[in-house]
Amino acid sequence: MPMNGDTTSLASTRAEPGGARRMSVRRTVPIVVVAAILVVEAIVGWSSLTAAFDELHTPHWGWVTLAVVAELVSMGGYARMQRRLLRSAGTTVHLGRHVALAFAAHSLSVSLPGGPLFSTRYNFQQMRRYGASAAAASWCIALSGVLSSVALVLIGAAGALLAGSGGGLSTLMTYLVVGLALALAVRAMARHPQWLTTVAGAIESVAARVRHRPGGRSGRLVALVDELTSVRIRPFDLAVASYFALANWLLDALCLWLCCRAVGAPHITVVALVLAYCAGMAAASIPLVPGNLGVVDGALIVGLVAGGLVTSTAIAAVVLYRIVSLGFIITAGWIVWLLIRRRQRRDPLRGPATIP
Repeated sequence: MPMNGDTTSLASTRAEPGGARRMSVRRTVPIVVVAAILVVEAIVGWSSLTAAFDELHTPHWGWVTLAVVAELVSMGGYARMQRRLLRSAGTTVHLGRHVALAFAAHSLSVSLPGGPLFSTRYNFQQMRRYGASAAAASWCIALSGVLSSVALVLIGAAGALLAGSGGGLSTLMTYLVVGLALALAVRAMARHPQWLTTVAGAIESVAARVRHRPGGRSGRLVALVDELTSVRIRPFDLAVASYFALANWLLDALCLWLCCRAVGAPHITVVALVLAYCAGMAAASIPLVPGNLGVVDGALIVGLVAGGLVTSTAIAAVVLYRIVSLGFIITAGWIVWLLIRRRQRRDPLRGPATIP
């Protein structure tokens, strides 16, 4: 009869194949689910896609190449924005890793149902792997979203202003005033973090009384606020990050313009294109279906036709733009996601493998 230690060893040896099999299944299931979702999306959108391809004549490949380059640089702008924010919070990471994260997280956000939630979680986990604190990662993700949204609104308001819309000026001034007020508020809170701590303590005390727990504060909310207020984003870094947020959108809009040129529509004005682009991106802010297939496309086509393009040319330009900005970028993003996942499995010192 074997000793206790031998029994344990024998049991663990027998358990290893089953454990390895379960681990293999857990690693394979997300990939299979993602592949199934992509196949279903392709099947559902195939009829509309083939109809649109009928309108897409042979494009000028020089312009198509420039459109791809513009889209790649646009993704790089978003990565640089996040890198600047994270570095300002005290964590410096190689630009290549931020670019890889931008591609992978974007693919999660766009192609999965409820993608923005998966993308946010994935961003947070990867930034923690980079060595950022939970507070720094949270700040970086939150500020990235705010800067990106404000940048798009400002571009749209500026386009409306240039188009001669009085609403464009009022919208632009409104967001400038709101942005200035938020900047002053953030600066005041950064100089006096005890204000937030006091407010958090009061909220915890009220919550304890409402729940009839006379113990007072649990300290969790205060501790969270203390951790968040310990992060300092320098004004210069915030300004640079804002510049990259603008560049991200403008380069994406440039990709759309280059696609118009590629299908033989060189005469659309910058203002008309910007308004059409902002309408499409506003439609994309409501993720009704993965990739917003049909929603963004329809808004872009209507906007380009309103800007003076023939319907068939507008359809061709939008289809080409979506092939570049959606198909090409998402495919590249999933490849990057798989490479990151593979590298992290091979290097356990970086932490457990992350799945979306």
